[in-house]
Amino acid sequence: MRGYLDYLIHERRMSPHTARNYERDLQALSKMASGESWEKLQPHDVRRYVSQLHARGLTGRSIARMLSAWRGFYRYLARDHGVTHNPCLDMRAPRSPKRLPHALSPDEAARLMGVEGEDALALRDKAIFELFYSSGLRLAELTSLAVSDVNFRDATVQVFGKGSRTRIVPVGSYALNALRAWLQARGGMVAAQETALFVGRNGTRLSARAVQQRLRIWGVRLGLSSNVHPHVLRHSFASHLLQSSGDLRAVQEMLGHASISSTQIYTHLDHQYLAKVYDQAHPRAKRKS
Repeated sequence: MRGYLDYLIHERRMSPHTARNYERDLQALSKMASGESWEKLQPHDVRRYVSQLHARGLTGRSIARMLSAWRGFYRYLARDHGVTHNPCLDMRAPRSPKRLPHALSPDEAARLMGVEGEDALALRDKAIFELFYSSGLRLAELTSLAVSDVNFRDATVQVFGKGSRTRIVPVGSYALNALRAWLQARGGMVAAQETALFVGRNGTRLSARAVQQRLRIWGVRLGLSSNVHPHVLRHSFASHLLQSSGDLRAVQEMLGHASISSTQIYTHLDHQYLAKVYDQAHPRAKRKS
């Protein structure tokens, strides 16, 4: 298992976060197998494990991710350890209803961008939130940014995303202004030789957990009713942009989705928004009682 995880990181170029998820999925398989060797597991065993996971309340999406990790592990065993069968082939997860991602309303997003304060932490947090909402970055993409990744002249940021894919994303004027203010304050916090765009109190690269905590704290402080986390801002970016432009391909490019099917969920958000506007505005939208 350790060899497989090293393979994911060094050969498949997966992030440490993804590798940890795979490790957790493989440990779950090992626990359910109760010490049985990998070579002896059969499709009916895996089918039983899937049923057990579903009975515990795991969603179809979570089980599908686990099956993907297990299939990949058996491919690795076949390649490097002579295992001749893959009991997870053609195994499908139970279907579960598709849940739409939560998105802030434009007014809620504007309220969250209203972080005030001239101290370095407030300037940093405002720059983080503006960049999330302006460019739709993933949390890992934002925390991995270097100062040199921001191009103020072109108003873009270079992002190192999933699957080791690099993309160039536009940055709005509000985010650029917030970044300029933060960079002026950053010099008083940053440790020697640190290249990270966003740093913490100790002057080193800001962790993903710290970003989540700061976003949650500011969400409460600014009176937002729902729990605000980084993916909410990514969803808000995508849904608001799609509502305004209707350009699904452009949103796909900016989000860094390999497949447009991943982006199409935001068309459902868009339809919800349009239906709400229709119900409120059209004189014959609602039947009178």
